[in-house]
Amino acid sequence: MDLKNYLHSAIYAAKAAGHIHRSGLGRERDIDTKTNHTDLVTDIDKESEAALRDILIGRYPDHAFLGEEEGQEGEASHRWIVDPLDGTLNYAHGFPFYCVSIALEIDGEVRVGVVYDSVRDELFTATRGGGAYLNGAPIGVTTESELKRAMLATGFAYAPDTITDNLEVFARVLPQCRSVRRPGAAALDLCYVACGRLDGFWEMGLSPWDVAAGWLMIQEAGGTVTNTVGGPYTLGDKTITASNGHLHGKLLAALELEPAPDPVNRV
Repeated sequence: MDLKNYLHSAIYAAKAAGHIHRSGLGRERDIDTKTNHTDLVTDIDKESEAALRDILIGRYPDHAFLGEEEGQEGEASHRWIVDPLDGTLNYAHGFPFYCVSIALEIDGEVRVGVVYDSVRDELFTATRGGGAYLNGAPIGVTTESELKRAMLATGFAYAPDTITDNLEVFARVLPQCRSVRRPGAAALDLCYVACGRLDGFWEMGLSPWDVAAGWLMIQEAGGTVTNTVGGPYTLGDKTITASNGHLHGKLLAALELEPAPDPVNRV
């Protein structure tokens, strides 16, 4: 099937999830924790994921579906990878930086990506070989090549040891660049690199649903994505470094991270 048809389905599903996000604003929320007190899940996460599954698997019943809240359903050459509400903690506190992220992996390669920010009504889309777009207009990464003039972003995982590790990296990188932001939604951070609002991004402790769509977005916008020591990024790696490409080597050098062990199990 044409990637455009898959893209249209992903856009429809993302807009439906965005509607659920908006409908939950201002009403009493059902909030629970998962791994610890900062790792939240809300009724909106669950409702959004159920809607995404109903739409996408309803249209493509022979596809697999991997969602953050309910895990994987089915095995197939085509797999939808979904974060129904990236930035849950932001959402729960009314901080307006969150989104829905949808990617389609075909035979192990991400071919379609959609990230929808319902707060700003910004729709980021990409197809493999077809470019990246924001609300239908082509986007591209910056040309900045000096780390000292770069605006970067990072995020902190929920695991206490990972937080400590990234605090050390954050303190090391901050004096070497113009600034480092920490908005709290990796999918949007990656899209911001793709459209030139950020020059680079790194994070540890991520999952496939956090990065699949944004990874493709940056590649199609002309940027570079690797692990945090410069090796090829593979979906399922826990660490990621993304940039406009022009300052990628300098960012990696600033991170000063050791190679991570190969993961035993990939999601």
